[in-house]
Amino acid sequence: MRSIWLTRAALVVFTIALLYPFAGLLTPVGTWQWDGVIPGSTGAAVKVSLALTALAMIIDIAIGTPVALYLAREPGRDRMVWEAAILISILMPPLALGILLSLAFGAQNAFGAWLLKLGIMTSNSALAFTATQVYVSIGYYIVAARAALAAVPLDLQRIAALLGHPPWQVFRRVTFPLARLGLAAAFSLAWVRALGEFGAVLVTAYYPSGMPVQIWINLQDAGMPAVMPLLVIFILTALPIPWAIHLMAQSRSAHA
Repeated sequence: MRSIWLTRAALVVFTIALLYPFAGLLTPVGTWQWDGVIPGSTGAAVKVSLALTALAMIIDIAIGTPVALYLAREPGRDRMVWEAAILISILMPPLALGILLSLAFGAQNAFGAWLLKLGIMTSNSALAFTATQVYVSIGYYIVAARAALAAVPLDLQRIAALLGHPPWQVFRRVTFPLARLGLAAAFSLAWVRALGEFGAVLVTAYYPSGMPVQIWINLQDAGMPAVMPLLVIFILTALPIPWAIHLMAQSRSAHA
């Protein structure tokens, strides 16, 4: 009994230490300012981040789900090769990725020059912002989604196929319902990764400024009072989705 209480006490201390940074929200830094030196910049940054991150998530799901499904069903070395390639995008330092993207799609590159001739802005544009977010987040979505899809018994999917259901119906009626919480976790992981990206986006899409970049601009130009309102919004848009999904998954496991 004594060891149990000591363990719990240690966990309480650890949890308090882990969550202590949130005490920074109560630290007096002066009167909070909604904007920095540019009127409307905070509201614009919120709109940019939420709208373009939502677009990036649609792309992640549309492209990443079929890839994850293929990897979940593909045995042997082929899967290892594709997963190794995907892991490169996950392990790449964000700042390095941003520089590489700016070079690969810049005017000094043949492909980038061709895109510019077509009128496609590959830097400091909504397209550049969204593309960068997709690059930094889709690997996380695929890896987590593959794990969720691989946990669905293959026999159930085969039986559904033998009953005459086409592949898309097998996925809708069998695979997706059984993997939905795992796929939701994959989505939330990609959401947080994309929404919070700073280094790569700073290089490729300084404008339009999303929340991470605008927080940095406000900090440089106007100090902490201009940072705090946007920081609170940033936390409230980033944390609730993965937090709620994790609690749902834990609740489901407890009742299984």
